[in-house]
Parts: sequence; C-alpha cells; structure tokens
Amino acid sequence: MKQGYHHGNLRQALVEAALVLTAKLGPTGFTLSEAAKAADVTPAAVYRHFAGRDDLMAEVARQGYAIFAALMEFAYNNGQPTALAAFEATGRAYLAFARKYPGHYKAMFESGLNLNAHPDLALVAQKARSVLEKAAEQLSQHMPQGKRPPSSMFSAHIWALSHGVVELYMRGAPGAQSPFTPEDLLEAGIGIYLRGLGLLPPDL
Repeated sequence: MKQGYHHGNLRQALVEAALVLTAKLGPTGFTLSEAAKAADVTPAAVYRHFAGRDDLMAEVARQGYAIFAALMEFAYNNGQPTALAAFEATGRAYLAFARKYPGHYKAMFESGLNLNAHPDLALVAQKARSVLEKAAEQLSQHMPQGKRPPSSMFSAHIWALSHGVVELYMRGAPGAQSPFTPEDLLEAGIGIYLRGLGLLPPDL
C-alpha cells in the first residue's frame, strides 16, 4: 500500500530507489514515477522533496561525490610514505569507488547534470577534484617552476586516465577480455605519464 510522504525518510528512500534503478538501467533509463514506485510511495509525494527528476539525480550524485571525496581523502592521507605512493593510492581509490558504488558512479558521470544548476553538487564535486589536485601538486613540487604543469591539468590527465580504465575495462565490452587487471592498467599508465614528466626514472 502506498504511504505517501509519511513513508519514513521519504527523501532518502527515493535516493536509494534511484540508486538501484540507475545501477541497473542507467541514469536516464527510468522515470520519476518509476522511482516513486520502487520506493513504494505515490508520485505526488516525490514533489514534496524534489522539484523533478534532475533534482533527484543531483542528490544521488551529490551523495556519490561525498563518498568519493571521503575515499580519496582516506587514500591520500592513510599513512602513505611518499608523495608518489599517495598519488597512486588516489588512482586506486577511483577504481574501487567505481566498482563498489556503480549507481552513484553513473549518476555522477552519466546523468548529464549541469553542475552550475546544483550548487551543493558542484561544491562536493570540487572537493573530490581538489584531493587529486593536492596529490598532483605535492608530487610535482621538486620540478622547476617553469616546467611544472598546473596541478589542475596534471590531476585532470590522471582523472581522465582513471575514468578511461573504468569505462573500457571494468564495465563489460569491449575491454572485459583484457589480460590485465584495471589496477595494473592504471598503474602502468600513471607510470608512463610520470616518467614523461621526469617524475620517475626511466625503465632500464
């Protein structure tokens, strides 16, 4: 029986329902009414908490970025002995997040949300990016100022590499048949990138 807006924590119940649907169908594969049905509430009750479907997906993505930022912070600060180890740990955390939180991941990166239209989402997304930027800045500190890439560009390259590994080699075809694990692919890619910057010695 539908219980309308008296259904416990309706806002979070809708988020949880949207997460399940997003993981299964993608962020555009279901309607707001279907999310309400999955949460066992009336469609009209949804609008007491969300202005529309984008508003619901923005909350799903916001919660995802909050988890993502926390995981990245933990990886970066968790007793890593060197700046390089901390930097590599953030890359592994990216893969771990995508594997463990597929609904959040899809909401964050595949929903087509305009961050400028959702200030709370934009704020937490920037927090997540800043962890990788901080790791990049620390790793490149000993490079000459004139040859040091901007930390935002440096981190964006690694973010793109991490995202590409997830998309091609963690989510089915075509990369599912790769003989290498996503972690090995990312580590090798980061190594090649850092050697190109002169931050790692060349292989002998």
